[in-house]
Amino acid sequence: MARLVECVPNFSEGRDKQVIDAISAAISETPGCSLLDVDPGASTNRTVYTFVGPPEAVVEGALNAAQRAFSLIDMSKHSGEHPRTGALDVCPFIPVQNVNMDDCVHCANEFGRRLAEMLHVPVYLYGEAAQSELRRSLPSVRSGEYEALPEKLKRDMWAPDFGPAHFVPSWGATVTGARKFLIAYNVNLIGTKEQAHRIALDIREQGRGKDQPGLLKKVQGMGWYLEEANLAQVSTNILDFELTPLHTVYEEICRDAEELKLPVVGSQIVGLIPLKALLDAADFYMKRDQLFIIEEEHKVRLVISKLGLDSLGPFNPKERIIEYMMRSQEEGGLTSLSLRQFVHSVGARTAAPGGGSVSAAIGALGAALGAMVGQMTYGKRQFENLDGVMRRLIPPFYQAMNELLELVNADSSAFNGYMVALKMPKTTTEEKKRRETAMQEGLKQAVGVPLTLAEKISILWPSLKQMVVYGNMGCKSDAQVAAKALETAVFGAYYNVLINLKEISDEAFRISTQRRVSELLQEAKDNVASILDAAEKRT
Repeated sequence: MARLVECVPNFSEGRDKQVIDAISAAISETPGCSLLDVDPGASTNRTVYTFVGPPEAVVEGALNAAQRAFSLIDMSKHSGEHPRTGALDVCPFIPVQNVNMDDCVHCANEFGRRLAEMLHVPVYLYGEAAQSELRRSLPSVRSGEYEALPEKLKRDMWAPDFGPAHFVPSWGATVTGARKFLIAYNVNLIGTKEQAHRIALDIREQGRGKDQPGLLKKVQGMGWYLEEANLAQVSTNILDFELTPLHTVYEEICRDAEELKLPVVGSQIVGLIPLKALLDAADFYMKRDQLFIIEEEHKVRLVISKLGLDSLGPFNPKERIIEYMMRSQEEGGLTSLSLRQFVHSVGARTAAPGGGSVSAAIGALGAALGAMVGQMTYGKRQFENLDGVMRRLIPPFYQAMNELLELVNADSSAFNGYMVALKMPKTTTEEKKRRETAMQEGLKQAVGVPLTLAEKISILWPSLKQMVVYGNMGCKSDAQVAAKALETAVFGAYYNVLINLKEISDEAFRISTQRRVSELLQEAKDNVASILDAAEKRT
C-alpha cells in the first residue's frame, strides 16, 4: 500500500471564489496530490483544504498553494470570526497510511524551511513538530493573532523557527506542524455569540483558565456568530476523538444549552472526518436507544440524523468521510472486481490470486448466508418472538463477512510479498542473508492470513448452530450451504498453511502453527456435522 500523508492547510480567504479556486488548482496540479475537500466559510473568511499524497508530494503541494496565495491574499485587509495569524494560517501534516508521526514531523520541518526560504516569511512549528512545550499548542502560538505579530516578533521567546523575525504585513506568519487527525466540529445554537462562547468555555479543556478547567479533554472551543446562517455556533477542535468522541462533545453542548434554555439546531463538520468517529457515535446511540443496525451505511445515516450534520447543507458521506474519499482514489484490489473478473483472474496464468483468496471469498459467502438467514427471520411478524435472538446472532456473521472479504486481498498481497523476496539479489553473503530473512518473513505472512481466516470462522460455529435451530425454515438450505461453505474455507486455509509451513525454518513456529490449524479443521468438521444434523431434524 502507498505511503500517504494528509495535509490540511487553512488559508485566510473564504469569500473570494477566484482566490479559493486558484489555491485549489495549485494543489490539484501538483503531481501525486489528490485534493479531497475544499471547505470555505464566509463569516470566518477562511478556507480549509484537505489533500493527500506521498510525503514528498504533499510538501510540494502545500508549497505550491502557499506560493499561489502569496500574491492573492493581503492580510492587512483581512477580517473574520476565526482566529488567524497569517495568509496561510496553519498547515498541519497528518499520518494516514504506511507513515508515522516522525514522517509528518519531517514534512513539517521541510515545508517550514522551504516556505521561509521561498517567501521570506516567519514560520513557526507546533504540535508534534514543536521545538518547545510553549509552542506545542496552536492557540498558544497564535496568541494575539495577526495584529500582535509586529511586537511579538521582536521578542526572543517568539523568534520564528524558520525565516526572518520581521513583520510581513501582506502575509503575517505561518504555523506548521504534525498532529493526529483533528475534527473541526461546530454545534449550532439559536442564541448569541456570547452565549455560544460561554458554553465553549465550559466544555473546552482550557476552560476559563488554570483555576477553572473545562470538562472535555483534548477539545478546544470558542463561540462565534455565523452571519450567513443567522445563528451562533460553539466551534470546537477535537484533537483526539478516541479520547473525547464526537458524540460526547455534542451531548455535553446540548446539556449546557438546555440549562441556558437555548435550542440546538444541528451541527457541522468542517472538512473531512474519519469513519471511526461516526461509527463510534452510532454505537453510542444504538446502545443508548436500544437500536438494531448492522449496515455501515445505516449507521452513518443515524449519526447524520442524530447530530443534524446536514443542518447547514448536504452531508454526503462519499465526500466527507476520509476513508470513502481515499477509497475512490485507490483501486480496491480483488474485491473491487466483478464476479466474472474475479473468476477469470483466478483462472489466469498467475500464482495469485489462488487457493487462499478463493478460500477467503468462499468463507465470506458462507458468513453472508448466515447473515441472510438471520435477516430473513428478523422483523417478520411470524417470528417476532425471535427478534431478540436475531439481534444477537446476525452481527457476528455480518462482521465476519466484511473481515473475510478483506482477507481476499490480504492473501494475494502476502503471497506477492514472498515472491518479491525470492527475486532479491543473492550474490554476496550479506545479500543471501537479507534474502533468506525476507523469504522467511514472507512465508510467515503467507501462513498468517489463512490461519486468521480459520480463526475468524471458528467464532461463527456457535452462532450458526443457533441460527439453524431458530432461523426461518424457508432458509434451511441457505443455512446448510453456509455451513459447508465455511467448512470448505477452513479446509482451504488448512491446506494453504501446510504448504507454506514446510519452507519455514523456525521449528517452534512450525509445530505450534500446524497444531493450531489442525485443531481448527477438526473443530470445523465436528461443528458442520452437528449443524447439518440439527437442520435435518427441523421440519
